[in-house]
Amino acid sequence: MNTHAQTPLWSHLTIRPEQSVDESAITQLTEAAFANESYSTHTEQFIIKALRRANQLTVSLVALDADQLVGHVAVSPVTISSGATGWYGLGPISVAPTHQRQGIGSRLMQATLTTLAAQAAQGCVVLGEPDYYGRFGFKAEPILVLPGVPPAYFQALAFGPQLPSGTVHYQEAFGATN
Repeated sequence: MNTHAQTPLWSHLTIRPEQSVDESAITQLTEAAFANESYSTHTEQFIIKALRRANQLTVSLVALDADQLVGHVAVSPVTISSGATGWYGLGPISVAPTHQRQGIGSRLMQATLTTLAAQAAQGCVVLGEPDYYGRFGFKAEPILVLPGVPPAYFQALAFGPQLPSGTVHYQEAFGATN
């Protein structure tokens, strides 16, 4: 009987806020993470840069394996047509292709949601795979709409009892193409 449990890679993972020295590595990581994704417009790295320039990165966390940057998540404010405040959009979230499916994205998600809750956010929305984001409590909410996307892929997580209704708008940076 093997008494030595295998240590997952992410047990040695450090998650911290991005620093200015991380910017180039975040760009490279994001490009690599989305390079082969058919759903991607391949502009995610430009979105992050534009959010940073506009001072709209509410949360920007990196995951480090030793000194190697292997993951990143960005969160920015969203507006809701009802006037509800304190809501944020999660994304892009990236994990290095060589480190995917090892729990790094999950650790980034958990750290992000903890950070948002500590900042008294009212909730978070995400455009992404329902099965993945559902594990963190996100679900499609018919009263919150992101025009032009399949409703099942636009999901919300409220941190309190109130779920606003209306049309959600992401930052202008999400239109960045360079």
